[in-house]
This record gives sequence, C-alpha cells and structure tokens, in this order.
Amino acid sequence: MNNSEPSVAVLLPCFNEETTIGSVVSDFKRVLPRASIYVFNNASTDRTAQIAQAAGATVIFSKSPGKGNVVRHMFAAIDADYYIMADGDSTYPAEYGLHLVKALIDKSADMAVGKRITPPELVDAAYRPMHVFGNKLVCWLIARTFGAGITDVFSGYRGFTKCFVKTIPLHSRGFEIELEMTLQALSLGYEVVEVNVPYGVRPVGSASKLDTYRDGVLVLRAFLEICRDYKPGAFFGCLGLFFLALSFAAGASPVLDYVNYRYVYHVPLAILATGLAILSALTFCIGIILTTQHRYHRELLGIYRRNYAARHGAADKNVAPVV
Repeated sequence: MNNSEPSVAVLLPCFNEETTIGSVVSDFKRVLPRASIYVFNNASTDRTAQIAQAAGATVIFSKSPGKGNVVRHMFAAIDADYYIMADGDSTYPAEYGLHLVKALIDKSADMAVGKRITPPELVDAAYRPMHVFGNKLVCWLIARTFGAGITDVFSGYRGFTKCFVKTIPLHSRGFEIELEMTLQALSLGYEVVEVNVPYGVRPVGSASKLDTYRDGVLVLRAFLEICRDYKPGAFFGCLGLFFLALSFAAGASPVLDYVNYRYVYHVPLAILATGLAILSALTFCIGIILTTQHRYHRELLGIYRRNYAARHGAADKNVAPVV
C-alpha cells in the first residue's frame, strides 16, 4: 500500500485568457492549497502567461496550436497521482474540482467528467444553439454505438487518475479532444463517471475560441474515425449493410427482367449489383478481422495498465489526495 498522500495537479490549457486566468488560478489555489497548478500557454498573444505566473501558477509554453496538442503535452509533461483539467475562462467553479477527485476515489473511476448544469435563464447566454444540438446528437450516437449513458461529452472540466493520463492513446489536435478522450475511455475499458457541475456564462471580455461549424465537422470526423478504429465490427457492419442495400436496389430491375422474360435487359445494373454485393461481403470480412485485432490490442493494453500501476505505484483509492 502507498502510505504517502497522493498528489493533485490542476491543468489549465489557455489561449488568450488574460481577462480570466488570474481569478481561475487564485480560485484553485484557495480551494486546493496543496495542489500544483499549471497553466499551459498555447502561444497566447496577450498577457495570459504573465498574469497566471503572478497569480501563483507554473506557466509552461506549449507551442503546437490546438487544444488536443496541449492536452497531450500536459499529460506527458506533468506527473501526479490525480489530475484536474479545467478551462481558463472562469466558467467552471474551482470548488467542484474536489468533487471530481472524490468521484475518482469513491467510484474507482479512471475519468470523472463535469456534467455542465446551467440555470434555464442562462442557457441561451452560456451555449450557442448549435452546440447544444451537437452535444445531444453526439451523446445519442455514443449511446447507440458504445452503450454508455454519457450526457455531456464536450465538458472541459474533468478529473483523471495517473494510470489514465499515462496510458490513454490520444491523437486529436483540436477541440474534438474531449470527444476522443471519452470514446477512447469507453472503447478501451476505462471507467467513466459524470459529476454535476454548475456552468456559468463567460465574463465580459472573454470570447469563445470555438468555431461552430468547423469544429462540428472535426468532431463528427473524429467520431467516425474512432468508431472505425475501436468499434470496427459496428462501423464496417453498417458500411457492409449500406453496400448490400445498394446492391439490392441496383439488382431489382435485372431480377425482375429474368423473372418476367427469362432474360436480363439491364446488364449494367446487374454488373453494378454484383460488384456491390462483393464489396459488401469484403466489408463484413474486414469488420470481423479488425474486431479480432482490436480485442487483441485491448487485452495487451489491459496487461500494460496493470503493469504500469504495479511499477509506478498507483495511488491507493482509499487514501485522500493532497488538497
């Protein structure tokens, strides 16, 4: 058993947040006086770095633009037993960082997601309509594809264990990183829980960095790529059914020709239907092969995670962290 108190690191990825970063750092220092607070300055052009440092945070320059790049940098650079990740825009209350860590310990979870709760009268000011629709759509897709009841996939307020941070494979470069973390966790057997967290309106002078349509396209592309890589049976099964349906549609006229006249007049459609049927069969076979391969890699990851926990002394979940 690890008798020392587990450590906590607060990770704040920031790009041009000089209006709010000072208060965010101060709030976390007040709530978690013994935690280490890191601001990863993602090539800001304002005074984000100076203000964060003056407030007491350790500032680390992260040169590759994009939140996904910064998250990978944070996970690789910082060592702690528990991690809290939040945005630097002062929309998440620091007090709930304790709730995230407590959920990791009490529920033996690997990732705790801050489910954003906003009073009805502030919803229009806190969210863009397309963001609300996109969140609901992606959560519905996750429920159908992964069988998980996730209700807020894009929350930037999260808690992690050391084992999760050091073993989760991440590839996204932009704001789709939250979606990737969630889907990777679900597909690879990590335990994910949600914790209700109040979510407020950005202060005056602080602007969102999201581009609704560009980032929406990136999110949907990331969802499809992760389904292809980590749910190959479902992905290629649906694709095979699609080709099979097209084959039936293309083959309807040639079949009717033969039934009625014992001769095929629509020869091009018959060739197309045959090709689509072959493509459908190949797609199903690819799905079966990749599903077997994914299972093998998931088993290897499980062994690696157990070995990592044994080598690096994962925090005892019955011991309260340093806060």
